[in-house]
Amino acid sequence: PLLALLVLAATLVPGVAAAQTLLTQEEALELAFPTGTVERRTAYLSDAQLDRARELAGNDVEVEQTIVTYYVALRDGAAMGAAYFDVHRVRTKNEVVMVVVGPDARIRRVDVLKFTEPPEYGAPEGWIEQLEGRALDASLSVRGGIHNLTGATLTARALTRAARRGLALHALIEPFGGGP
Repeated sequence: PLLALLVLAATLVPGVAAAQTLLTQEEALELAFPTGTVERRTAYLSDAQLDRARELAGNDVEVEQTIVTYYVALRDGAAMGAAYFDVHRVRTKNEVVMVVVGPDARIRRVDVLKFTEPPEYGAPEGWIEQLEGRALDASLSVRGGIHNLTGATLTARALTRAARRGLALHALIEPFGGGP
């Protein structure tokens, strides 16, 4: 009976269920690379590489995955960018974001695909835009060049950490060849 009531409530209040999933992975990749060919790739990190990724990401950023699935977009054989999907906890619930890194090792875009915390804790698009163009340096920090979100500090920190994690994995994996 309780399950039936929850299902009924979700169908009667479509905004509640729909507000949580904002984009599918396929939709996010299409938005990021509308004119490119996207290839799914996998990197397998050694313990030493995992330690290096943690060092690059920074002390307050967790990097736990040894198997990294990422997507590389090419147009006419030239690299357009690489996309990394990041699942992390904000407060008590998960958020899923896509961090797109360009060939210049700078963030091209960050898209929130799923946000299951209350909507008032979400980051507005204008706030997310300040991550664009950032490299993996000290300014990519809420204590550095990233403005905090009043009333949503945990969201600001979680998104900034996801950006740092994506850039660190990108530098380590080197999906376009060459060094970071």
